[in-house]
Amino acid sequence: MADIADLTRRHLDFHATARPMAAMEIDYPNGTSTGLHAHPRGQLLYAIAGVMIVRSTFGTWVVPPNRAVWLVADLDHDVRMVGDVKIRTLFIDDRHVPGLPEESCVLAVSPLLRELIVAAMSVPEDYAPDSRDARLMRLLLDELRQEPVLPLHLPMPRDLRVRLLCTELVAHPDAAATAQDWADKFGVTAKTIHRLFVQQTGLTFGQWRQQARLLHALERLARGDRIIDVALESGYASQSAFTAMFRKHFGLPPSVFYR
Repeated sequence: MADIADLTRRHLDFHATARPMAAMEIDYPNGTSTGLHAHPRGQLLYAIAGVMIVRSTFGTWVVPPNRAVWLVADLDHDVRMVGDVKIRTLFIDDRHVPGLPEESCVLAVSPLLRELIVAAMSVPEDYAPDSRDARLMRLLLDELRQEPVLPLHLPMPRDLRVRLLCTELVAHPDAAATAQDWADKFGVTAKTIHRLFVQQTGLTFGQWRQQARLLHALERLARGDRIIDVALESGYASQSAFTAMFRKHFGLPPSVFYR
């Protein structure tokens, strides 16, 4: 299992390579947090087991198994582990690798991309440019570029009033307070609340709250909690209502999402 100080030293070696990509594998026990840190290269984090919760000042990403999170270079972030997490990560110098996402996001991982990521773990840091290892890395990039972005991000606004509101919604996903209730608390109109949400998160108040509830549910489901308990604590009136919203959003019912 990882020692955080030792891991920080190991990262330096992978950033120092002359090659545009370097791969590293690391395992973490349940509940581990990496602490706030950043990398000079872009980072693709993929877990073959366990769930990662990635937080930054720009928002939160929930990363189930068989999905990956792309983090842009120099982004301050913390990764918290739900379950024993086996991470396979790639550090990519996106200054010299075109076509990668311009913003941090969660990506789907096809079976081929998964196998390429796993295979990349055996590629040395200074692989020869014309070698089989170099071709494997180029194919990995080709596959990565075509993976779709998944709706597993909860953006955080800059406005302090709305940020406080969002913090409360995350802490209490079952709260029923409306935009008007929050507007009364802050001494503004509901129209102002709605406008600020759209301007600063790209989502309406209702969409943001729904996303917060669904990502809270993903974390709880990853812990093995009962679906009915997750549904009620996420603000849904019944398990069936929660399942319908979950399926509409993710394309799968909660009972099979982590299989």
